[in-house]
Amino acid sequence: MYIDDEENNLNAFKAGFRRQYEIYTAISAAEGLKILENVIVHVIIADQKMPQTTGVEFFKSIVNTFPDPVRILLTGYTDIEALADAINHGDIYRYITKPWNDLELHNSIKNAYDAYKAKIDLREKIAELEKTNDELNRFIYSISHELRAPLVSAMGIVNVVKMENLFHSSGEYWGMIETCSNKLDYYIQKTLQYYKNNKLVHEKSPVDFKTIINELIELYSYADKETHFTIDIVQDIPFYGDAFRIEVILGNLISNAIKYQKKEEKNKKVEIHIEVKKDIAEITISDNGMGILNEHLEKIFTQFFKSKTNHGSGLGLFIVKEALNKISGRISVSSNTIDGTTFKIIIPNVK
Repeated sequence: MYIDDEENNLNAFKAGFRRQYEIYTAISAAEGLKILENVIVHVIIADQKMPQTTGVEFFKSIVNTFPDPVRILLTGYTDIEALADAINHGDIYRYITKPWNDLELHNSIKNAYDAYKAKIDLREKIAELEKTNDELNRFIYSISHELRAPLVSAMGIVNVVKMENLFHSSGEYWGMIETCSNKLDYYIQKTLQYYKNNKLVHEKSPVDFKTIINELIELYSYADKETHFTIDIVQDIPFYGDAFRIEVILGNLISNAIKYQKKEEKNKKVEIHIEVKKDIAEITISDNGMGILNEHLEKIFTQFFKSKTNHGSGLGLFIVKEALNKISGRISVSSNTIDGTTFKIIIPNVK
């Protein structure tokens, strides 16, 4: 579409380019707007010097309502201020000086259409990729959810065998089944946490840290009854936040603190300190476990990162970081192989 208040220019443009393109012309910005409302236009050429609305003003007015068409401004040599304004606010693709050169204008239109086509193709590819990604996530969630039901049944059978004192009746086999089942259950639960963290809307509800911490310790300490917990929670004022994501964050950190204790350590310990303030909750979780090598500290929140001493899925700390991002929280870590690991978390109080 070409907009110009001089009809001779419109006629000349149409005569010169009608064989290559489907041409629409408008004698004013208002008429050009009507065309845009009824026809899909790929490239817009507008003259800068028009009486009621300049080319730059027209481009500014359609930036939000018609963002897709590629814009070309026709301007004289002296309109430098208008050109700068068009670039900064009108989102123009390029400018051409008047009177135009037919070859230059033809190449500009062709390049502008290629840019338009590339933008539309990219948008369609992104939409297709998002759809595929969503379907894949749903598939993974569904499969993980369905797998857990028979797995829990198998773990239940192992518990029955223990209750009937038959756990050691077949050598190491029952123990191997239990270990493999627990590991598979861990992977499935991490997959479900990852999916839910991505999909669930951020919610605000009252959070009782004492209740959450006690439940998580009871849930995860079955794996190592020797670990001693020291808990210090100061919550004298109400705290509101995303209870699900906070539980996921604390659960992963407590689980890791237990899982990565030193086997030879006689005094295994985990210290949890939480202080709820008016605007934030400050959380510190420390352990005297095997620690993290200094060169790995920047990588531990990366998806699927696993060191030689890490026998997990490589998802736990990644999920912690992703969940914190969802609720505008922050995390830092200090660690060495002698003293163990300390995580410090700050979560906003969104009451």
